[in-house]
Amino acid sequence: MAETTRWAGTLTARSSIVHAGQTRGTVTLLRRETVMTPQGPVAIPLVSGNSWRGRLRRVGEELLRDTLGYEGKIPVAAAHALRGGGALTKTSGQPMSGALLARARAWIPQLGVFGAAGSGALVDSCLEVGKVIPEVAETERITGIPRAISAMEATQLESYSRTVDGEAHDFVGVAPMTLDQEGHPVVPEVPGQMAYRVETFPAGTRFHTWLRLRRPTDLELAFFVDVLDTWCADGRLGGRAGIGHGLVEADLECDQPITGLMDWRTYLRDHQAEVDAALELIR
Repeated sequence: MAETTRWAGTLTARSSIVHAGQTRGTVTLLRRETVMTPQGPVAIPLVSGNSWRGRLRRVGEELLRDTLGYEGKIPVAAAHALRGGGALTKTSGQPMSGALLARARAWIPQLGVFGAAGSGALVDSCLEVGKVIPEVAETERITGIPRAISAMEATQLESYSRTVDGEAHDFVGVAPMTLDQEGHPVVPEVPGQMAYRVETFPAGTRFHTWLRLRRPTDLELAFFVDVLDTWCADGRLGGRAGIGHGLVEADLECDQPITGLMDWRTYLRDHQAEVDAALELIR
């Protein structure tokens, strides 16, 4: 079992960052938390550790899936547990506890690192993920980085629109139409263009954060280092990645040198039968 390993550093937004909090009408604001400053409590926007953890979890699941080729072969509950953390529900079979739980963790590094719920049990994780805190004046006591810009000035509103094409020329050709008495298409009444806005952290914003892997096994450490390296090569954070939000550049330093990592892919492929049996335990 490896020692506890910690990473800390900064994330820099390469495109604006969205992390939805409160919605007011057509405006969606960033998630906010209260921090104490010398001037008193202040609500600041930040990105939750859960959001970043979810991004890392999905990277880990994709690496594991590509390595083991289990797509379409494992129970739905197992796929949900690996990809999204699962759900704690009643099970008609034997609960996964004791030796069964230890076997699942030993052969599935995704479970050991990120944890999950399934088969009537909660699988503890060894990964702790810090909140992603912007470097602004109000967070200087937390990040240790002095900044002149305040949290009130560190965000922006981006505007978007959705256009309804009910009266457009091409709409008649793709949507089923009824005809009037003269044989002309009847176009239903639909609302026009809708505008909405989202609050974002602008590109260039720097954030302070950390990660800690508590006494992982050699398999879990090798797996997570690969997950983190893969995420850092194409960092995504927050929502709306499909329209260009959430690109980040990571600058994270480890508190100790990491050498002699095992080849986790070869190890799992060489023990495919044991891994498949462990995946079948999650139902």
